[in-house]
Amino acid sequence: MINFTLRQLRYFEALARYGHFGRAAEAAAISQPALSMQIKELEDSLGIALFERGPKGVRLTGFGEAFAERAREILRSVDELEDLARASRDRLVGRLRIGVIPTIAPYLLPTIIHELTRANAGLDIYVRETLTNNLIRELGDGRIDAAIVALPVSEPSLTEVALFTENFVLVRPVADAGRPVPSADMLREMRLLLLEEGHCFRDQALSFCNIPSARPREGLDASSLSTLVQMVGAGIGVTLIPEMAVAVETRSASVAIARFDEPQPARTVGMVWRKTSPLARQLLRISEIVRESAAALPTPVA
Repeated sequence: MINFTLRQLRYFEALARYGHFGRAAEAAAISQPALSMQIKELEDSLGIALFERGPKGVRLTGFGEAFAERAREILRSVDELEDLARASRDRLVGRLRIGVIPTIAPYLLPTIIHELTRANAGLDIYVRETLTNNLIRELGDGRIDAAIVALPVSEPSLTEVALFTENFVLVRPVADAGRPVPSADMLREMRLLLLEEGHCFRDQALSFCNIPSARPREGLDASSLSTLVQMVGAGIGVTLIPEMAVAVETRSASVAIARFDEPQPARTVGMVWRKTSPLARQLLRISEIVRESAAALPTPVA
């Protein structure tokens, strides 16, 4: 009879995800030798290798790939049983795993966490900041409970709740403060600095300017709004940022903020979670707290 534990399955899933003993051990909060021993015991119990070991990491064997798919299903079901027990309580306690995209996380998270912990004593919040595509995949795998993203995500397995709409503002060198605000057509002819590919905010900015995403561009593609604003301050070009980022990102940069004429570019921010989640009722309540937290943010004056 084959015997293995849920703990071993979780260690296996971490190693399959990271492909590296050190990173998997760190993610699983276990020492690397202990993780290696648990994986070896799991393979011995199964009587077949799950990983191919190499000098730079590990990769799943053919059997390991099939085993990983079933293991994730089992772990997802176990997590849903835990969520089912939590959902039967009047208020949410224990772990809440929430994902947030990078163009929202630094500006909204401090207020959200403060309000969530104030309203839910005993709530342990785990935050995952990454791109939308990663968050949608991790929601599907059961690695996070909910995500705050720009809508729509158009994923049939997810519930989408719109929270608020915010405009984008133009960031340009302070010397340009008195000039007319360029139109979308004019922006196409300027050096427009954008986030690197993979950020939904990049796609939204390109859409406003009616610039095909595949069109070659001269400029800077950055990994953060902070870098974009600092480059504008250095006179390299102009950029767009969401309203919620203005107070944080313009404090130490010599830039000017301007609003576009109507219709202004904007995005809808929402919260998504699995339709099958037993925590749906609690997550809907949390979405209201997120909406109220966003409403409390200062509105920039341009």
